[in-house]
Amino acid sequence: MEFFEHINPEAVHIDNFPIDDGLKYSLLPARVDERKLFLTTKKHLIDALNFYNKLSIPLDIALTDEDSFARLTAHYLEMQTQKNLQESDIEAIEEDLSLDDFIKEGLDILESENSAPIIKFVNSMFYQAVKKGASDIHIETHEHFGLIRFRIDGVLSTQAKLQKSITSLVINRIKVISNLDISERRIPQDGRTQIKIADKTTDIRVSLIPTYFGEKVVMRLLMESEEIPSLQELGFSDHISAGFKELLEHSYGMILVTGPTGSGKSTTLHSFLQTIATPEKNIITIEDPVEYKADNINQIQVNPKVGLTFSSGLRSILRQDPDIIMVGEIRDKETATIAIQAALTGHLMLSTLHTNNAAATITRLKDMGIEPFLIASSLIGVLSQRLVRTLCACKEPSRETHELEKIIQQEPYLERYSIGTIYRAKGCSACNWTGYRSRRAVGELFLMNDEIKELIAQGTNDIELKKAMIAQGMKTLKEALLELVLAGETSLQEAIRVGLKD
Repeated sequence: MEFFEHINPEAVHIDNFPIDDGLKYSLLPARVDERKLFLTTKKHLIDALNFYNKLSIPLDIALTDEDSFARLTAHYLEMQTQKNLQESDIEAIEEDLSLDDFIKEGLDILESENSAPIIKFVNSMFYQAVKKGASDIHIETHEHFGLIRFRIDGVLSTQAKLQKSITSLVINRIKVISNLDISERRIPQDGRTQIKIADKTTDIRVSLIPTYFGEKVVMRLLMESEEIPSLQELGFSDHISAGFKELLEHSYGMILVTGPTGSGKSTTLHSFLQTIATPEKNIITIEDPVEYKADNINQIQVNPKVGLTFSSGLRSILRQDPDIIMVGEIRDKETATIAIQAALTGHLMLSTLHTNNAAATITRLKDMGIEPFLIASSLIGVLSQRLVRTLCACKEPSRETHELEKIIQQEPYLERYSIGTIYRAKGCSACNWTGYRSRRAVGELFLMNDEIKELIAQGTNDIELKKAMIAQGMKTLKEALLELVLAGETSLQEAIRVGLKD
């Protein structure tokens, strides 16, 4: 009996061959070196031979290693089910059935003779994630169990606890639909897939890493252009929204949006682009990754493996006759220098930085080696933003006014606020017992003027810059958060988590 090792066998169609039984007994037809034959492994040889003897198909039988056979099995699993999810695939699972309930009440995944329960479970996981508005799906492998968690409104919540063996089957299924190597468990892998629910397609970016007890998967659900919120839908105050309109009327200069990871910077930038996109304008972006697919702008995906970085891509963009350029993130001096030169030579430049507030953005650019006079000449506005969870209607009054008083007393410009009734999260079935229903953006926006430009050119530090910005009428991030707490729109705990004490 021949033995083939480290191969990538190709699935073939054989008339009258029962694929389900082939998967059950680990005997599958394959094309190897242009030959058609049956493959199995030493581990499953007895079962495979018993099944082979019942067939009347004139193909030789050969052995291969476990990893090669796993790749062949993956091919056949894909032939058994479509890559794109259809809502009809999931209708067999009740809409209100949680992933945990699916495991408890559904078929025994481990004892099943085929892959259907795993496929249904993964389909259900995607369906639940889209239904609940999750931005990310985490699948984690621990010593004795696995976890599935969704990031909803910026916070991770556990959706299901799995047996460890089931976790590995789910991860293998994710690898199959993402065109990743299911036999590779030692190195990180990145891939993409698509799901289709109710005729709506969602791109998913897949990242796998090996951890101590097994693999961990994180899937980011990427949005389409029709899901990009308008400036009004972002949730900023009227004062800031009016500032946006003034900023976007400029034909050149640099606009920076700052904040930590997950604070909604990319969404805000794409909202800006959709506001100013017209057929007369050439808009080009370079992003890592492309999180929103938009039909009316040209988008470039960073690819360091082939030398396409933010800086190299930005140089090429400048030769493409752009009117408006968006750079996903300024990470180094080279990118910052090219971006500022572009802003000074007649382009509207939009980008992001990881800083805590508007004044610290100036200091960060100086730390990168950018001359203060160049910053003063090119920068037209800075927005520092956060995403805050808003309270559900089940909220209840809170007695934690003493802590809020202490926060107000620390900042002289906040003393004009008086404390009334504030609220805290309670939890009900409508908000999945979290106490919060959605998120809105808050921020501080500063539009550059001659006084601030002069201070920047003089090399003034960020503390003095912040004082000057407040004196010029800028409403700080702390102030915006405080107003949400006093208005009963969010809790003190949520405001502190986002940055009320920073």
